Amino acid sequence: MPLSELDQPLGRKRRARPRLPVGRWLSLGLAGTLLLIFAALTLYAGLRRDPDGGEPVATAAIRERAPAPEIAAAIPQSGRMEESHGPASARQLETESGVTVVRPGSDAPGAIVITVPDDGAVRLAAAPDKRLIERTRHGYLPKVGPDGATPAQVYARPLGPAPATKPAGRIAIMVGGLGISQSSTSEAIARLPGAVSLAFAPYGADLEKTAARARAEGHEVFLQVPMEPFDYPDNDPGPHTLLTGPKGADNLDRLQWALGRFTGYVGIVNFLGGRLTADDAALTPLLREVAGRGLMVVDDGSSARSQLAPAATRAQIPALKADLALDGAPRADAIDKELQRLETLARENGVAVATASALPVTIERITRWARTLEAKGLTIVPVSAARGFRNPSSTGSLR
Repeated sequence: MPLSELDQPLGRKRRARPRLPVGRWLSLGLAGTLLLIFAALTLYAGLRRDPDGGEPVATAAIRERAPAPEIAAAIPQSGRMEESHGPASARQLETESGVTVVRPGSDAPGAIVITVPDDGAVRLAAAPDKRLIERTRHGYLPKVGPDGATPAQVYARPLGPAPATKPAGRIAIMVGGLGISQSSTSEAIARLPGAVSLAFAPYGADLEKTAARARAEGHEVFLQVPMEPFDYPDNDPGPHTLLTGPKGADNLDRLQWALGRFTGYVGIVNFLGGRLTADDAALTPLLREVAGRGLMVVDDGSSARSQLAPAATRAQIPALKADLALDGAPRADAIDKELQRLETLARENGVAVATASALPVTIERITRWARTLEAKGLTIVPVSAARGFRNPSSTGSLR
């Protein structure tokens, strides 16, 4: 049977008191407030239509300033600037600017004469000169031009302006063995003074381009011709070596092969060749070929028995023999000692000629040493020019 209210357990079916939704009202109120603020700002921006709204704004005051006295004096009553006609004369302009101009016919004060040495000012003739080449199966070979010009004359480095004072001595250096090692060749071309002559072996790659770069830097260039040494073939200069005896029947063809390797060289220099340069019979036909092509001959001085330079002189070829080799012992101290000997020879004989190899240590020592020459009263000249300064009674003279 159903229980009465008195019989039911306590706490059953008690009606809970309703709770007020305060949190919900606060959330709705806050959201409404924010929505109202956003709507108000949107309405304000839409009604104002400011194109620069939100951009920083600064206000600058512009005030007129009175003109400077010198400018005000030039402004007439009408308020317009008078035309400027400049100084009355060139001399007035010079005086006002503080520049002194020395005109032809007038003496220049010594205090304003400035001499600027510029090794780069010496420019070599362009190569190849069309007058001085002939096409053969070995390439372009040098020749005497129709007007009598020769490669030895045209391709030589000019001496440039004469020094203000007579040098205590002149020094010519030929650095050989170039064209094979690209790094050593680039170092020699870039670091050595322009007056140092460079000799290229015929075996390098891209010799035409490399020799042209050397000439663009002011270096005159020579061709090294491989010649038979005493201990050949144990010591082999390389392919197309000029040989003595019956083996030398093809020497002219081998020589022409070497001559066709590149253009723009002043002359030839022996590469080794102790046996060949001591054999007058082997030299005669070769020097006849060289003479007909207008080249210079340089004996590197490596063989005491060499007849290369005297035989060339008898063949009416401009020739020269080196006095010493700088890097027979490729050490910095030994090279420095030979450079000192070279200075002494230059002072005693007027000019001294040396050869060297394109070794990194040799290039570094010559570069350092060359910077000291001006203070010593010595100067470097190209090998092609050294012959003209040679005293006939001095060592190696062939004039």
